[in-house]
Order: sequence, then C-alpha cells, then structure tokens
Amino acid sequence: MNPADADRHVGTAAAYVHIPFCSSICPYCDFAVVAGRDDIAERYIAAVCAEIASSTPWRPLDAVYFGGGTPSHVDARRLASVLQALDRTHGIAGGAEVSLEANPEDFTVEKGHALRSAGFNRVSFGGQSFDEAVLRELGRRHRPDQIGTSVAAAAAAGFGSISVDLIYGTPGETDASWGSSLEAAVGLDLHHISCYALTIERGTPLGRAVGAGAPSPDPDTQAERYQVAEAVLGSAGFGRYEVSNWARPGHECRYNLTVWAQGEYEAYGNGAHGFRSGRRFRNHRRLDAYMERVEAGASPRAGEEVVEGWEAELDRLFVGLRRAGGVRHGPGTAALVSSGDGERLMEAGVLVDDGERLRVLRPLLTDAVHRSVLGLDAPNVKGDGDA
Repeated sequence: MNPADADRHVGTAAAYVHIPFCSSICPYCDFAVVAGRDDIAERYIAAVCAEIASSTPWRPLDAVYFGGGTPSHVDARRLASVLQALDRTHGIAGGAEVSLEANPEDFTVEKGHALRSAGFNRVSFGGQSFDEAVLRELGRRHRPDQIGTSVAAAAAAGFGSISVDLIYGTPGETDASWGSSLEAAVGLDLHHISCYALTIERGTPLGRAVGAGAPSPDPDTQAERYQVAEAVLGSAGFGRYEVSNWARPGHECRYNLTVWAQGEYEAYGNGAHGFRSGRRFRNHRRLDAYMERVEAGASPRAGEEVVEGWEAELDRLFVGLRRAGGVRHGPGTAALVSSGDGERLMEAGVLVDDGERLRVLRPLLTDAVHRSVLGLDAPNVKGDGDA
C-alpha cells in the first residue's frame, strides 16, 4: 500500500456484526463463540436486529464485517435480515464492502449464491493450513482439499473478493509443510491472504494443555515462518499492507483498514467491540446475558471509555504502526523516536522515518515496540476474525 493512502479510511463508516455460532470450538480459540446452540440462532439474530434498530442512526456504511464464530453457519436469510436492519438504520453505501467469515467444510456453490443474494460480496475462509496433521492439531474439521473446493465455490457464486486465513507455528508443523501451505494458497484464485502466528490464550483447551506440559509455539520458528510468508506472498504479487495481511491491489479489507486508521465503526452482537464519536465500547460477552438485556429493552453494553488527549494519540500510534504505510507524524511518533529504545530501533532500520510518516519495516517487532518503548498494551479492537 502506498503510504500516502494509509489514512484514507479514517472517514469510512463501518460496522462489525458478531455471529457466535460454530459447529465445534477450536482448542486455540478465545473468541465469544458457542457450539451446539443452533436452536437459539433465530432468537439471537432477532436480538441483533433489535440492537441495530435501537442505535443512533449514522451515515451510510462503507464496510460491513460479519465475524465470529462462523457466520456462514447461520442461514443466509437470517444474515440478510441483519443487513436489512443495518440498511434501515444507517444505510449501506453503494459499492460497500460486505464481508463474512466462513469455514471450508460446508461452503457450497448453493450457499454462496444465497449469501450473494443476501448482499455479501467478500468472503474470508478459515483455512489455517493445507497440512492434514496440522489441521488435526488445530482441531479443524475440514480436509486440505476442501479449502480449494470452497474457494472455487465462492468464485462460481460470484464473490468478487476471496480471502484465506493461515496459521503458522503450530507444534508439529515443519518448514516444508508451512512452505507447502503458502504455495497451495498462492495456487488458488485468491485476492487476499492473512497469516497469523498461533498464540496461546489462557482459559482455552490449548492454553491448559501447554500449561500441563504440551509443546508450545517457538517464537524464533514463528519469526522464520513469517519471513518465508513475506517472501512467497510478495513474489506471487500479494502486497503486505498490515502486519498479518497481504492482498492483491485493490483487495485490501476496507473494514480492517478503517480500524487501523482509527476510523469509526459500530459493533453489534455479543462480545463485539466498536469505536464511535470518540468512545470505545464493548458488549456483554456472554450470549445469554446479551440476549436477555436486548430483549428487556436495555443496552447490551458492558462498558465504554472516552478516548481523547494523549490516550487518543497513543491509540493512533498503536494501530497506525500495524500498517505497512505507517503513521503520520505527531506527538506520539516524536516521543517514540526521541526515546532511547526508539533511537536504537531507528539505527537498526526497524523504524523508518520518511519525513512525513513513521513506519515499521520489520513487522514482528511491532508488538515489542508497543511494550518496550511505550510500556503499554495496544488498544482492544475487533478486526478480521481476527482483529
């Protein structure tokens, strides 16, 4: 991405919708998801539509993202009712990006047509790996060949932008299997690829297993895998526009770009996080509590905070440095580059100052910059499956 374009999504109006339903819960997942509760999907969708109807009307939405969970696990007609509610309350701009997440094992051409008719035009598949042993380790239900089949089905159904997520650093993964996964992804008709390091989250089955002595991801190995991804995807024509995301020109995810540009985005559903009018807010994470509050006519918000002053500047710096285009100069960048750690990072070529913007050239060090230089954690934002 051209650095000059990095901030053009500051003014984008976006919305995130959380769909918590899954066929099963992966052992590494710490999102607000449920399995085996499909019987309440209709009730939940009605609650989301009611929450949307009760929110303050805004301007037409340029980007809408349905994450989860597995949004495609829910009937397309129900998802369409949520898009209709968004359109009634805010409007959906012509040419808007309307995305949803999907799993490869149950995506068909017929489902794709139903989702396209509902209004979706971008789909992101949780492929994670093309190595069957790695998929088993991750608790995934699909076979490697189903990733390609689902991508072909989405293309046949008319999706104009198709993405696949990959995870690297799973114990048992080899250099060869990671390389093969990247090559397999590049060989598909994809417009976007995300690559995420496997992380151990407390309270998950994987976190408990590692706590009991199971192997955990090796940071040095993950750093090497990231470098391989950068080389393979770059040579295949995918440009890295954010730490974990590569896209063919024109297929960068608009919703995520809005989040990283400190733009505004509404959020609906249990556990959803949003940012609007200078306030960052979050909904109740527990599914039943969320539905009960909405059905009682109460706000589902679990908390909110005003983001202003120095905190707003740090927020701008944190999310801005995730982008390949970096962040425009301001008080935060001045504090960073004048610090001892900042000077060392500049000398090492990790941070680059082009006179107008500060950029991180070695993305794996971005989180280290947050912690060691600023001594703070990055703000809690909800992005692509992964935000």
